[in-house]
Amino acid sequence: MAAISQPQRHAAVVMPRRAGRLAGPGVGRRAAVAVAAAGGAARKPPRLEGASEELRAAAAQCLDWAPARRRVRGAFAPVLPTLDHCLFKMAPKGIQMEENFETNSKGVEIFWKSWLPREGTATKAALFFCHGYGDTCTFFFEGIAKRIAVAGYAVYAMDYPGFGLSYGLHGYIASFDGMVEHVIEQYSRIKGRKEVHGLPHFLLGQSMGGAVALKVHLKQSKEWDGVLLVAPMCKISEDVTPPAPVLKALSILSCLLPEAKLFPQKDIGDLAFRDPSKRKVAEYNAISYTQQMRLRTAVELLKATKDIESQLEKICSPLLILHGAADMVTDPHVSEFLYEKASTKDKTLKLYEDGYHSILEGEPDDRISTAINDIISWLDSHC
Repeated sequence: MAAISQPQRHAAVVMPRRAGRLAGPGVGRRAAVAVAAAGGAARKPPRLEGASEELRAAAAQCLDWAPARRRVRGAFAPVLPTLDHCLFKMAPKGIQMEENFETNSKGVEIFWKSWLPREGTATKAALFFCHGYGDTCTFFFEGIAKRIAVAGYAVYAMDYPGFGLSYGLHGYIASFDGMVEHVIEQYSRIKGRKEVHGLPHFLLGQSMGGAVALKVHLKQSKEWDGVLLVAPMCKISEDVTPPAPVLKALSILSCLLPEAKLFPQKDIGDLAFRDPSKRKVAEYNAISYTQQMRLRTAVELLKATKDIESQLEKICSPLLILHGAADMVTDPHVSEFLYEKASTKDKTLKLYEDGYHSILEGEPDDRISTAINDIISWLDSHC
């Protein structure tokens, strides 16, 4: 392993997904009209190139609360198979899927979904996914999950409180550790299901979900058979971390106005997606959170990365890290730092030349397939 370079200018706090692509003018019309009528304060409409006016109106409504996000997801569902992206066009058929809403011990209704191998295919292990900031498990990950499931794995994913289809204020993280506890509880319940009982259990975390997966592992180090990370957010580069006085002011403001959308950010879609056509498709992830980051959320993400950085030596499970070498959203040098610091002897780091942040969604088709196959190959070698 080469000596670790010092972290450069890349940040790792936000990962909005914005862009747009083809949908026939009649697709989802009635559902979209119903969504738009349900109303709420409108937000800045996404571009949604080629979409009907009804879908545009649905996407522009206020998505602060789960009922609105669920209606919008329903309106867009018929469109997804028509999108010009390999994760939709080339998704394997015959995968057994199930969607659930389940209220946990904290009274929060959590959405989760499963993708199981085709009937007659033996299940090798269970993979539990942690999504990135602002994201949901019901868009691009659908295609990723199907490819992994067809290889013989039971795949499970959930939306965190405040994201996707789960209950909670959109884009709001009151406590990062609290969010991790929601993940631990939900996945502990799923691990007790008969279809995965006694099988190896692996965590897969992408971007901010990498931080979630690491936190889960650190709290349950003996309960997971391996951790897979894709462009993980596990350390903020020093030259983009706000000065101590600014951090203190942000912390105080986050106590006074925790839900306020005041943390500055820009649309970084061009930095996340190397393939411009795939960036356009991402706009159809209409329930993703793409507005300014809420103050408490920003402070919690900064705190979480500092806490993880201080505990990297405690990472003891088999570890796979995948990262685009040209990622300017999360720093690939930080993944090298994580690789060096982790105490596990079973660790692999793969850097993809010229790869951007979204290596599972935003690269050329062959690169996406390579990255997913690398995940499957690593799982196969650890089952």
